[in-house]
Amino acid sequence: MNAPERYDAIVIGAGQAGGPLAGTLARSGRRTALIEREHVGGTCINEGCTPTKTMIASARVAYLARRGKDYGVRTGPVEVDLGRVRERKRAIVKSFRAGSLRRLEAAPGLDLICREARFTGARRLAVDGRVLEADLVFINTGGRPAAPDVEGLDRVPSLDSTSIMELAQVPEHLIVLGGGYIGLEFGQMFRRFGSRVTVVQRGSQLLLQEDEDVAEAVLGILREDGIEVLLDSQAVRAAPNASGVRLTVRTAGGERDIEGSHILRAAGRVPNTDRLDLPAAGIATDNQGFVRVNERLETNVPGVYALGDVKGGPAFTHISYDDFRVIRTNLLQNGRACITDRPVPYTVFIDPQLGRIGLSEREARRQGRSVHVARVPMSHVARALELDESRGFMKALVDPETGQILGAAVLGIEGGELMAALQLAMMGQITYGRLRDAVFAHPTLAESLNTLFSTLDA
Repeated sequence: MNAPERYDAIVIGAGQAGGPLAGTLARSGRRTALIEREHVGGTCINEGCTPTKTMIASARVAYLARRGKDYGVRTGPVEVDLGRVRERKRAIVKSFRAGSLRRLEAAPGLDLICREARFTGARRLAVDGRVLEADLVFINTGGRPAAPDVEGLDRVPSLDSTSIMELAQVPEHLIVLGGGYIGLEFGQMFRRFGSRVTVVQRGSQLLLQEDEDVAEAVLGILREDGIEVLLDSQAVRAAPNASGVRLTVRTAGGERDIEGSHILRAAGRVPNTDRLDLPAAGIATDNQGFVRVNERLETNVPGVYALGDVKGGPAFTHISYDDFRVIRTNLLQNGRACITDRPVPYTVFIDPQLGRIGLSEREARRQGRSVHVARVPMSHVARALELDESRGFMKALVDPETGQILGAAVLGIEGGELMAALQLAMMGQITYGRLRDAVFAHPTLAESLNTLFSTLDA
């Protein structure tokens, strides 16, 4: 075996936590190796946020073009050139990836190694014939789409959240396995591109982590858009046929067959730990392969940390980046940061969007907490009516004693941006009354906060 090459720190994976962390460690004077087997930027830039939201924007243009007459604008037949949509997506991904690569290559003291790594000891790694070791090792290898256990699925046209974005032609009938945010974003996107879409969801509602009223409203929006949604339905068997695929689904009423051209597997993700040989380092994982960490992102092996999706929990880019902040604070700034009780804002980029922050009504009931619930339909928001997108509603949970906002769900146009405004109020401990009485510019979506919190005084 070759003699080990010594580094001060080794980061495995150039995702949204690993890339910034490696650059920061190098700039602090630590000799750092960043090992990436595929491409810098992680899931977000390459297969997640950046490409999907780029394509969602194209789908929204198609949707609005078809609705031109609603706005008094005459348009002709709307045709979607999915190849051009794909090229636009590729160009933006390439630009973002190149920017990340330039920053890493310019960082003094940082060695970017484009190879695959595996552990051979607690803080020792084998990388393409080389042996690297360091006192600090950070795992940021992310995750990938899970493969549902459906008989025959490997013998039919089957896509995941990465490969579906490389299609050059719009599927005739897309069958989506999974009613989480990935399945719904792609389902609505391809419906707007022109596909017939069927969503097969095992649970009794879409978006299982959401309150029942939110999930029901999302269901109504998707069905209004022409998407078929099957709840309490289990895909049990897939087989090729003349149209592409026949999927047998078990429902409460018995089995039924769905004929489609493509299947999208959108039923969860698994961690990229299977090729790291974690047992050689003694690093503990859960039964799904996610790396176990404590509130400071430390594994059970001293000097080894895990960040981002590979550790389980909320799989969002902003959470990965906050993991980087926690490590930076603790190792470089002598702080005591942790991931316990941090807020987890997120947006589901269906249209209209669903923005979520803080405590849900379901969680409040489960905890036995007394809360006041402010609620207003988007049809009561002037700006939403002017834009002719008044579907959905807003609701916020308020502590009846302090007036503090405890959580919110905003299903409506630019719901993610409205959610962020509520998050800022929560961070600043601004009471609901101050938002109720605030002077917001008219007509903006922000003034809906006046309307929302006025319902508590009705």
